[in-house]
Amino acid sequence: MPDDMIFDVAVVGGGPSGATAAHDLARRGHKVALIDKAGRIKPCGGAIPPRLIRDFGIPDHLLKARVTSARMISPKGVVVDMPIKGGFVGMVDRCEFDEWLRARAASSGATRVTGAYEKITRDAEGFAHVHYRVRGEAEPRTLLARLVIGADGALSQVGRQEVPGADKTRFVFAYHEVIKTPSDETSDPNRCEIHYRGALSPDFYAWIFPHGDTMSVGSGSAHKGFSLKASVSDLRDCERLAEAETMRREGAPIPLKPLKRWDNGRDVVLAGDAAGVVAPASGEGIYYAMLGGRLAADAADEALRTGDARALATARRRFMKLHGRVFFILGMMQFFWYRNDRLREAFVSMCKDPDVQRLTWEAYMNKELVRRDPMAHVRIFFKDLAHLLRLASP
Repeated sequence: MPDDMIFDVAVVGGGPSGATAAHDLARRGHKVALIDKAGRIKPCGGAIPPRLIRDFGIPDHLLKARVTSARMISPKGVVVDMPIKGGFVGMVDRCEFDEWLRARAASSGATRVTGAYEKITRDAEGFAHVHYRVRGEAEPRTLLARLVIGADGALSQVGRQEVPGADKTRFVFAYHEVIKTPSDETSDPNRCEIHYRGALSPDFYAWIFPHGDTMSVGSGSAHKGFSLKASVSDLRDCERLAEAETMRREGAPIPLKPLKRWDNGRDVVLAGDAAGVVAPASGEGIYYAMLGGRLAADAADEALRTGDARALATARRRFMKLHGRVFFILGMMQFFWYRNDRLREAFVSMCKDPDVQRLTWEAYMNKELVRRDPMAHVRIFFKDLAHLLRLASP
């Protein structure tokens, strides 16, 4: 094997998680290969919080919009606006954003490899032989690596082949259409819309997110047989977006829960959607994917320095210590509030509450639970209970 095809780490998948892992490892002096399919774009609303922009050095030119409010729309059409006081949510186009992250990884020293991952085999010296196929070539190619980071998405082939339990995850399926923003001022360029209506999604939500010159109009559901394309068509019709030019259409599964294990105890660790790190209830994944990529890079760096493969397990332990409680709370929220239109109506009604709005945005912007002002949490708890027991009207 030529020296230029032997690496310390092979990162499979060039989305935000894989590109971040490759960037971090290359900056530390490791020889890294970043293997990615050409032309793959994940369906995504593209929301990124200020915490991500700060922690990962995202330049302003990638922000297509700065959202300063969210409009929640109930099954009965009740509208609740949630302004973001003193902050904003950045909106990016994944086509441009992901490519910028990959280019940054390359500028730090990572080697970009275009191809589709197939499998890993191993030799007597302990190297992982990563086999991948280049479009148009009859035979697969191979590169060698001491470690592999699987960041190849929700249906990760690296995970399913190498990590026990990676094939057991549940999914929400998401679909969106990127359309040209109408010029008739029918929408606010600084506001996202979230539609909680069973006809648009029986167990999740539909959305309209501004991206400057374009918009993301989408829906998600875990119900097999529910037509997401019909849902998006209905949403476009009712929001007077049916005639807007469609730029592209994209769909993909989104994992509902972090995997119980992210590594194989030997030479593979997962990150991003492959590890299941998409927030329940909200479906937010970019920040958690990039953090997962960073933690996987940290774990790989430690394993390479010490020669101890047990270091790979630290990626999941550190992630769950930071965000496990948030994922649990969001999972309970989705279970209780998204089950039917009566509960969705009550959920949107609760979003009028100033405590709910303030704590929601503070937690989202900073990516940590708000521990101060315990009485606000107590007030929200009893309001939740009243709605669940039908003691309060929506």
